[in-house]
Amino acid sequence: MCCAVLGFMPSMLKFVVIRVLQAVPVLLAIAVLTFCMVRLAPGDPFSDEKNMPEEIRANLLARYGLNDPLPKQFVRFMGDLFRGDLPSYKYVGRTVNELIAQAFPVSLELGLYALVVALAVGLPAGVIAALKRNSAWDYLPMSAAMTGICLPTFVMGPLLALVLAVWLGWLNPLGWESWSDRILPSLTLGLYYAAYVARLARGGMLEILSQDFIRTARAKGLPERTVVLKHALKGGLLPVVSFLGPAFAGMISGSFVVETIFFVPGLGRFFVNAAFNRDYTMVMGTVLFYATLIILLNLVVDVAYVLINPKARLTDA
Repeated sequence: MCCAVLGFMPSMLKFVVIRVLQAVPVLLAIAVLTFCMVRLAPGDPFSDEKNMPEEIRANLLARYGLNDPLPKQFVRFMGDLFRGDLPSYKYVGRTVNELIAQAFPVSLELGLYALVVALAVGLPAGVIAALKRNSAWDYLPMSAAMTGICLPTFVMGPLLALVLAVWLGWLNPLGWESWSDRILPSLTLGLYYAAYVARLARGGMLEILSQDFIRTARAKGLPERTVVLKHALKGGLLPVVSFLGPAFAGMISGSFVVETIFFVPGLGRFFVNAAFNRDYTMVMGTVLFYATLIILLNLVVDVAYVLINPKARLTDA
């Protein structure tokens, strides 16, 4: 029945439906693996509580069902998650869904700023490097891009804070209150991905600029600006479009290092604290939320890729 229904769907809708259906077992596998890994960690959510009588600790474990068999705990966890009533062991009286709803907008805002930085820096650098191949305009930005790739965010962040906040005193290195507080974490996260964008943009542009239709356009006497903007840019940036889905997901889900360095109250800091505190439900809820986000962003990018390049085949359709 399902196959018959899919057969009558337009190719794009069929592609989206199949990808969504494929995501269900992936998310289930992630949930099972995450549950097993957090439960293999030594101790429990109440192990670090000082001066807690053993009787009270036993009552807490019984209250949250942590003494039940693991399959029963997993089923209860999934049920609470879908109902939006998954409790946090460390934030008493608050659910995981509420904590994610509170902190995720900050991580999303940081990811959007970082994406703007990555595109604003990476795209011009890559395009100019391709147009000025084997010149200083090519070597300098690509050398900088390679340096950016080799410098992880936990190194770049303190370096930027040292120069821009401590030595020059231009920015506040901590917090998330004013617009100036957003500059350092956005630069730290965005410049790292700008390096990848620049290299992908250069490679894509070089491939397109060597095509016959570009040589034909130039032979017709079209201005170089028209050749680049109208004919080369659309195809040359396809590798960047494919990269943006995982990149943006990485900016949001991988921002916990930056959030920790600059004390940004995003979801990443909740995740790090939950891991240290053995807050099982917070860890699992955050992992599943990030996994769903990554799947959705990759789907959006796949659809955008096909819309930009109609010749691309919907192989999953």
